[in-house]
Amino acid sequence: MRKAYLQLHGAVLLAGLTGILGRLITLNELMIVCYRLLFTAVTMWAVFSWRKAIHQVPRPLQFKIFLAAIFAATHWLTFYGAIKYANVSIALVCFALISFFTALLEPVLLRKRVNLVELSLGLVTLAGVYLIFHFDTRYTWGIALGVVSALFAALFPIMNREILKKTNVETLLVWQQSFGFVFVLFLIPFYGIAFETIRLTPTWADVGWLLVLSWLCSVWAFQLSGAALQKLSAFTVNLSYNLEPVYGILLAFIVYREDQLLNKWFYIGFCLIMAALLIHLLLLQQKKKKFESNFPN
Repeated sequence: MRKAYLQLHGAVLLAGLTGILGRLITLNELMIVCYRLLFTAVTMWAVFSWRKAIHQVPRPLQFKIFLAAIFAATHWLTFYGAIKYANVSIALVCFALISFFTALLEPVLLRKRVNLVELSLGLVTLAGVYLIFHFDTRYTWGIALGVVSALFAALFPIMNREILKKTNVETLLVWQQSFGFVFVLFLIPFYGIAFETIRLTPTWADVGWLLVLSWLCSVWAFQLSGAALQKLSAFTVNLSYNLEPVYGILLAFIVYREDQLLNKWFYIGFCLIMAALLIHLLLLQQKKKKFESNFPN
């Protein structure tokens, strides 16, 4: 069991590392996502084909996966854009808004009842981001991209849940990475028009960091969380992934000393967000215990 917890938190830590690597790579956000998806897709096709884990996908389901891939790619584009225009800490604080957008979108898209507690906690998170945005205007564009990133980060997992009712996770991942890569390739000419100059080829150092991003933070993180799921409940895994922004911000403080770049309003807003996260974790834990007491094994 201890090994499973280590695997799980290793996967969450690797997820938090993506922001650190996004700042290290000198390419713009579009090319970071392009190469990440390319390397990840090729690796997953090789690994999952060898395991014979990839299933046939009917055309209607392919369209849904393609749509989810666009949302996922847009999330990564705006997330790395937020890092480039602000910093890792700002991007990850905005990422915490995923709970707010999920509470809004899930009832609409899945026709579920609105969870007022989750919506209220999401509004507290929104207030935390607003404090940072309102009192620190240096990062306006970066915060705006971070908020859009959180919106799309909430959208594609909702779609994935529906898709996974009809296929397995390996099939979803390989097609989602592949479709995402095609979508980003389509955007390159438009990016070139908008920004006039765009560097397409990475340096050798960039290639190294992109491989770390793809192999460690995508492929290996998936393997670790999958191994943890064999011993731990899906509830525990999903709960632990709420810590991703915390791990990422702590890493940014250690690696880039971003704590020296942020004013007091960042910390006030961050504390509000962490309070909402902690209350959410406690409520979910309480809900799990109540469920287990009502339906014992």
